[in-house]
Amino acid sequence: MAEAKTNCLFLLTTFLLYTLSSASGSLDSDLTALLDFRAASDQLGALWTWNRSDPSPCSTWLGVTCSGGRVTRLVLEDLNLNGTGALSALSRLDGLRVISLKSNLLSGSLPDLSSLSGLKLLFLSYNNLSGPIPPTISSLHRLYRLDLSHNNLSGSVPGSLNQLTRLLTLRLDSNRLTGSISGLSLPRLQDLNLSSNFLTGSIPPSLATFSVSSFSSNPTLCGAPLLPCRDVVSDPSRPGTPNITSNAAAPVPPAAAVVTSTASSKPEAAPPQHNERMSRAAVLAIVAGDFAVLVFVSCLLFCYFWRKFAWRKSTSRLREGEKIVYSSSPYGTAGMVVAGGGFERGKMVFLDTGAQGVKRFELEDLLRASAEMLGKGGYGTAYKAVLDDGSVVAVKRLRDVHVAGKKEFEHHMEMLGRLRHQHLVPLTAFYYARDEKLLVYDFMPNGSLFSLLHGNRGPGRTPLDWSMRIRIAAGAAHGLAHIHHANRSSPRLAHGNVKTTNILLDKNCEPRLADYGLALLGPSVGVATRSAGYRPPEAPPADSRRPWATQKGDVYSFGVVLLEILTGKAASDCGAIDLPRWVQSVVREEWTAEVFDLELMRYKGIEEEMVALLQLAISCTAVPPDQRPKMSQVVKMIDEIRVSSGGEASPSHDSFDSISDSPSVLSEDTSAGTVGVSSQ
Repeated sequence: MAEAKTNCLFLLTTFLLYTLSSASGSLDSDLTALLDFRAASDQLGALWTWNRSDPSPCSTWLGVTCSGGRVTRLVLEDLNLNGTGALSALSRLDGLRVISLKSNLLSGSLPDLSSLSGLKLLFLSYNNLSGPIPPTISSLHRLYRLDLSHNNLSGSVPGSLNQLTRLLTLRLDSNRLTGSISGLSLPRLQDLNLSSNFLTGSIPPSLATFSVSSFSSNPTLCGAPLLPCRDVVSDPSRPGTPNITSNAAAPVPPAAAVVTSTASSKPEAAPPQHNERMSRAAVLAIVAGDFAVLVFVSCLLFCYFWRKFAWRKSTSRLREGEKIVYSSSPYGTAGMVVAGGGFERGKMVFLDTGAQGVKRFELEDLLRASAEMLGKGGYGTAYKAVLDDGSVVAVKRLRDVHVAGKKEFEHHMEMLGRLRHQHLVPLTAFYYARDEKLLVYDFMPNGSLFSLLHGNRGPGRTPLDWSMRIRIAAGAAHGLAHIHHANRSSPRLAHGNVKTTNILLDKNCEPRLADYGLALLGPSVGVATRSAGYRPPEAPPADSRRPWATQKGDVYSFGVVLLEILTGKAASDCGAIDLPRWVQSVVREEWTAEVFDLELMRYKGIEEEMVALLQLAISCTAVPPDQRPKMSQVVKMIDEIRVSSGGEASPSHDSFDSISDSPSVLSEDTSAGTVGVSSQ
């Protein structure tokens, strides 16, 4: 028995020593592979810092990054590296997560990289690589950026690429690829470029949503967004060159041309001059008759509508002195008939803004103003109104809101009017009539956070950078905290409708919360349907007809706003599940950079701030309300994140070329319950 224990102990010790030796030797094997790559590609000495005797190669070797005792990133761009077959040495670096060798002179065929099972980013554009795309590339299941553009690759686009289910970017443009792509299906793809090749056949419907530039300069490629396939026919005398046919521009058949020519040569086919003069006279008579009928009908209509107009004008004189809004105004009818006859006189009430020089105006001034609809929200329609003196205000016409009475409405508006903060849109005036309620706010000229995050996501868009996003988040948090703590008495005041469309930017691009406090006026089904992605789990059903707004609910909604800022996804973009549940499902599975907005990936050194804000957003969207922080705590944590960033983050010159080309990868330690930075 003792001998058996000794043997077991010996075997265990041997196994541990072998494991430790292999682990300690893994970095050595990586360095050996890198030196082999240098010997095959670096003829000009660009990699002179790669010295085997260096005690800390992970920090001094150009373009090399290590993690966990392995080489995980290799970024060597625009270094004139050349050589045939140099890439094969990299297939031994099985710990690599990122490879970027853009803008070099590497040649030869693509090697088998299936051993790099953890590879996530592969950028080999602007080289001289040739040969086919190896089908083994489909074994890189964690790959989500693939850029092989501007090479001399030939052959077909392998259908095995469909196995790359995480792929977000596929760039194969400016090569010599041939064949069909009809079987290509990558549902998560966000960035595609197959232009300047020799691809043929139809574009699959799954790729039809991409722009024309993604498929241009492929002569015989057809289907949306290019020409329909029936209009593209290859010319057998000129391979690769299409013939474009169109029914509208079809040439006249030769037979028809002969008939026309024959007919024109017979003099008896021409009509006599007398008949021609008769035809002209008939046409003139018909035109004159039609004109007379038109004048007669116009006179009848004019008389009819003039009588109605004169009647309305005489009726309006009876109502002179009453403030009546005619239906031509976008704000509806403010003077309404009440039961038993007569009219209820509305009143424009200005609130004390605490500022000097506030311009006051009458309701008639507002009704004469030129109005432009800004959008429809849960509680009504908002308009931009330009008054006669040139001043601009925003007017919200409340709809589908049931208020108990006039006194309650006026009391609530006065309470909202006293909420003054640099991050709140000030309520300056209101109008109340029985069936018409108008709210007047300062106009915010720079749109909403929603439009900045989600508007025009395509060519020519100016991305919203990280410093601006965290600044907006901080400002909105301060404004919401002020609402929560402005009224110390019970019940505590809540916003009730926090979302990105209600975070507006003033003329100085400072964020301001809008529509605060309206949820307490009464139920509105429109709010429930339009704000479904922001509603906390404890909120009543959408068809509930009772007012509902709580501070804990505001915290949940604000957490969804933070997730929108971080992910670039709208609250309703995640299909059957809401945005918080989607983020948590990705966190539980495996944390990757694809959770964050691609437009943030070109900024370097902000990973810790993004992760910290993500932790805060997840805590704000906790299902149990008592597990959510207070807004005062949220403000403190966001301010700490801003201070830790040391100022505005700027785009890194080492970034991967575009918004979708960042080597930054994040991971989460779900067992510890905290998000951390990792190369995994």
